[in-house]
Amino acid sequence: MFKHDNFRVDFNTADYSDLTFSPKDREVLRRLAGEIAEIAARPVMDERRKLWFAHNALGKTRPLILCDPENGWNEIITDDQIECTNSVARHWECFLRKQLFWGNRMDDDYVVEAKLFMPYVFQSTPWRVAGSDKVVTMHSTDLTGGAYHIDPVLDDYAQLKDLVKAELIVDYPTSARVLALAQETLGDLLEVTQDTAWYWSVGLTDEFAFLRGLEKLLYDFYEEPDGIHALMERLCQGQLERLDFLEANGLFTLNNRSHYVGSGGIGFTNELPGDDFAGKVGTRHLWALAESQVTVGISPDMFAEFIFPYQKRVMERFGLTCYGCCEPMDNRIDLVKTVKNLRRVSVSPWANKPIMAEKLGHDYVYSLKVSPTPLSMPSLDEDHVRKELRVQLQAAKGCCLELIMKDNHTLGKNPRNLTRWVEIAREEIAAL
Repeated sequence: MFKHDNFRVDFNTADYSDLTFSPKDREVLRRLAGEIAEIAARPVMDERRKLWFAHNALGKTRPLILCDPENGWNEIITDDQIECTNSVARHWECFLRKQLFWGNRMDDDYVVEAKLFMPYVFQSTPWRVAGSDKVVTMHSTDLTGGAYHIDPVLDDYAQLKDLVKAELIVDYPTSARVLALAQETLGDLLEVTQDTAWYWSVGLTDEFAFLRGLEKLLYDFYEEPDGIHALMERLCQGQLERLDFLEANGLFTLNNRSHYVGSGGIGFTNELPGDDFAGKVGTRHLWALAESQVTVGISPDMFAEFIFPYQKRVMERFGLTCYGCCEPMDNRIDLVKTVKNLRRVSVSPWANKPIMAEKLGHDYVYSLKVSPTPLSMPSLDEDHVRKELRVQLQAAKGCCLELIMKDNHTLGKNPRNLTRWVEIAREEIAAL
């Protein structure tokens, strides 16, 4: 099974020890790439592109629809459909087949482009405590849909002096060979560029949770307030230093076109990179996301004191920012809106939709995360889906609205659930 990392391109689980493609592998990849180039040339893709530009500029558009079934891709593109045999080729093939599904069957507002983003080959070491044999839990849901338990690494705040920050280790030679292979194999059919999503969120609290564990984290707000501030400061400094490293080494690329941004949304905008752009990409030329799902159990006052000041320092380094994922933002949004470059806000299934509509208006992108639960059943309850969408569309009427379908762990082994959901969403939007 393949690891599906949102819309972002992630081939790091491939085996890069063998970069020799068989004639069959090349034929498969080129056939799929040719089909993608044809899809990308369809007039509808340009129409969708223009919609995203207007939408992200807070223009008056219809609500946009964007789907990424995440782990549900394993029920759409099954292992037995992958024809290539080389590990790297298989990862590329899976990505290309996703683009074909988006272009031929999904019918959301995703823009299929004749491009292939080739990420750097790299490793990212986690935060750790020097001298400790404890290893940070791999924070990735099991591919089969299972869960994981966090084993704390930072047992005591006295260990902060021994905390070693996360580190990026880039394999430049392999990255160059892979890019050359991609350009030689597909460069006449697709635009092949080196483009890496170095992080999903710059919100810091995931790192906090994986160092302390969720239970200790929550107790710490009462028992170890000074420790929390010290740790958040350390994490904030580490994040800023990581951004410095990426800037100094020319590892950033612009994410203002068909890039996944936030916890749902596509990055098309003419506001970035900005008038000061001279060719070298820095954080001020980019979109970024911050969130704090793991602190959903703390009060707004605690969030304002212990978490957000550190997040804000990182967020304001970027050109445009997004905030939130699964956490309900009702009692945090006023504080988050103090970030001057905020543009996109997540409205999760647990959020109070009328309150969020009132708070966001048409001044921010209202990024509605529609519940994926109905799609997990073998048969879609269409009446339920339609009623739910109708209520949520009415609640957000007048907002700069996008409907995001994601966080699927299963499609009930019925991929038609996803495409039918898109059809119903389009029907309900047309009926507004």
